[in-house]
Amino acid sequence: MEDWQNGGFGLYLHWPFCASKCPYCDFNSHVSAQIDQQRWKRAYLSEIERLGRETGPRVLDTVFFGGGTPSLMDPELVAAIIDKIRATWPMRNDVEITLEANPGSIEAGRFRGYRDAGVNRVSMGLQALNDADLKRLGRLHSVAEARAAFDIARSTFDRVSFDMIYARQDQTPEAWSRELREAIAMAVDHLSLYQLTIEDGTAFGARHAAGGLRGLPDEDNAADMYHLTQDICDAAGMPAYEISNHARDGAESRHNRIYWSAGDWGGIGPGAHGRLTLGGTRTATETETAPLKWLLAAERGSGETLREPVALSDQGAEYLMMGLRLTEGLSLARLGQMTTLDAAKVKGLTELDMIEIDGDRLRATRGGRAVLNAVIRELMA
Repeated sequence: MEDWQNGGFGLYLHWPFCASKCPYCDFNSHVSAQIDQQRWKRAYLSEIERLGRETGPRVLDTVFFGGGTPSLMDPELVAAIIDKIRATWPMRNDVEITLEANPGSIEAGRFRGYRDAGVNRVSMGLQALNDADLKRLGRLHSVAEARAAFDIARSTFDRVSFDMIYARQDQTPEAWSRELREAIAMAVDHLSLYQLTIEDGTAFGARHAAGGLRGLPDEDNAADMYHLTQDICDAAGMPAYEISNHARDGAESRHNRIYWSAGDWGGIGPGAHGRLTLGGTRTATETETAPLKWLLAAERGSGETLREPVALSDQGAEYLMMGLRLTEGLSLARLGQMTTLDAAKVKGLTELDMIEIDGDRLRATRGGRAVLNAVIRELMA
């Protein structure tokens, strides 16, 4: 058995277009007045065909339409892509097919079209349940529109997740507590809860550098909100299974688990990355980021810009970084096939109650997860 089979095999498809660019977003997303979806369909189908020839008929566990805003895709385009995927790889009986959506682009008829095409899970970008903060975050929808969109999604799909951002400008732990409880009360079974981070190259990044992004919580307040998030979600039966993701039992994102468990995934679309084991060698892939450049490259035969083997030590570093994000941690035996940890550093972090070892599992403790980047840096030093 090749190592990737411990994590599974998924396919990520990137749709790069949005109705507007959010000021905090550093994803590869673009605003375009006109999109030739038929031309994009031909490019996606061609890339799926190319990738299928290289991987062979391995069983596909998950498909994820990310972006951008994939809910701007015509349902007929999504259906054609899923049909091509089914014709290219055998799928597990309970394959998970997720599509990301923004509330402003959710319509009942469109969502029924996605469901009929084969999508069985939707991940919604709500981000806040406060109209003033939605406006600050550059979101085009209101809370009322978000709730209406969620009702449509919940009535159409068995599995619905949504994202929320906290540690926002002028937000207090008390306000976040009320908002989070309100989110949980919406009968959701999966939540992705992220602290607001200011990234270089974004509108927020430029504003912050110029001293114009005021009211952000300090580290202590942000830490309080993180711990509050864990307490509220634990009490509601939605514990963290990953550093930023909470779910009721059985509702975890299987696609994201492939990343965190160092499985294989193919990346198709502008800016999509992949990890594929081909001929026994784990390989990193990257694609053109600019939509038109990717489209032209795909039409010429391949949208990839990079393909290179991943050294065993780098595989170990990736598995360590991603596996420790999971509450269940990672396999020491599997890690040992890739790299060796410094026993003194492991001992020191264990004594500080930052990590723990239980049989074959190495995992971060609750305290360690709160400062996970520092824990990982220490283990990798």
